[in-house]
Amino acid sequence: MKLPWLEPGDPFPPARRAWGIDDPAPGLLAAGGALDVDTLRRAYSGGIFPWFSEGQPILWWSTDPRMVLFTAEFRLHRSLRKTLRRFVEDANCEVRFDTAFGDVIRACSGSRREGQSGTWIVPEMVSAYEAFHAAGHAHSVETWVDGELVGGLYSVAIGQAVFGESMFTRVPDASKIALAALVAFCRAHGIDCIDCQQNTRHLASLGAREIPREAFVAAVAARTAKPSPQWNFEPLYWRELQLQKPSA
Repeated sequence: MKLPWLEPGDPFPPARRAWGIDDPAPGLLAAGGALDVDTLRRAYSGGIFPWFSEGQPILWWSTDPRMVLFTAEFRLHRSLRKTLRRFVEDANCEVRFDTAFGDVIRACSGSRREGQSGTWIVPEMVSAYEAFHAAGHAHSVETWVDGELVGGLYSVAIGQAVFGESMFTRVPDASKIALAALVAFCRAHGIDCIDCQQNTRHLASLGAREIPREAFVAAVAARTAKPSPQWNFEPLYWRELQLQKPSA
């Protein structure tokens, strides 16, 4: 199957036209185009995301099935619950949103991944998502201990559609704490799912599951049409996970 080549500003093919299971790269939709704010917004609104390595053109994907974490199904395992309770009760520990986006995405880029020799968060992607962040469509969730950034994640959000991108940790469970905070935030604002793109054992252990691409694209269309909440983290959001920051 011939892969469509996009010029900057070209419309994307429908996600359903992505390569299938019998093609060389299942889920691959198109190549080329640009990584500007408008293109990224159109891509995510259509259930499409960029993913490529150094030396490759921009590659656009829409996988089928799609890995999604429904926020009501987030699994807060006993050990993580204990870690979170200690974190919430410690005055020197905090979650912040969007105070160090550049640091978070660069830390994600430098994190080693099992089975990967390089990173897809190449400098071109870092610059593109920093611009997307400046436009209000990309956000960082940060775990801080004693004033030091120890873990976090970054995501894309358009309306009430939230797309998880990458995580990093420098101390045990710091990235899981950031994910729990994102889930708590989403629950507090009526956001019922977070896109996880591809299936991994780690995501599955936290409650994510696969759904058909057709259902995912329809869900994204409905949620991008809704107004976006204000992206900040309040301690009271921990109540959504049956955790509560003590009053001063």
